Amino acid sequence: MPRTNILAAAKVLAALAVLAGATTYVLGVWPFAGKLEETAQGQGQALIGGPFSLVAHTGERVTDADFAGRAKLMYFGYTYCPDMCPLGLGTITAAYGQLSPAQQDEVVPIFVTVDPERDTVPAMADYVALFHPDLVGLTGTVEEVGAAASAYRVYHRKAESESNTDYLVDHSTFIYLMDGDNAYVTHFGHDASAEEVAEGVRRHLGAAG
Repeated sequence: MPRTNILAAAKVLAALAVLAGATTYVLGVWPFAGKLEETAQGQGQALIGGPFSLVAHTGERVTDADFAGRAKLMYFGYTYCPDMCPLGLGTITAAYGQLSPAQQDEVVPIFVTVDPERDTVPAMADYVALFHPDLVGLTGTVEEVGAAASAYRVYHRKAESESNTDYLVDHSTFIYLMDGDNAYVTHFGHDASAEEVAEGVRRHLGAAG
């Protein structure tokens, strides 16, 4: 699908997600699906999340330390995604929009690509602008993105294609809520509504306060 069509579709799907609290479906078969909670709390310690060094859609290199002190709503996907990513990001930004200004100051929504070969800084900048001005897009080298995805137990696999530029990427579609120390708090599945995500964030902020 031409990139212009994908961006146009993203606008439509994002709007639908905001208006209807749209849900998503997991692409592919994720090895950790159904066991995420167990994985996250193995031996009493969170096994999801970790340090990362990536490049923001603004062109600046950032690490997890740049978001210290703020909770994070994180989603892994890619800008050429025809449906799941616009819906997932629409859910995140709709939930973020339901928070008070004071609560928004304590949270940062983040979109991490799993397709760094196509998702350059300019591509990420164009894409995140479709959703919310506070949404941070992160990309990097294949190795850097792979390390971040591995830390968050994110499944992603490029679908077989004869084209080097026109292909799909199967990936998990969980929304992660991380605390100000970049520690796992909880996750939201593909069926979570914006209201449920917003309430989960409020509960965390209330408990943290």
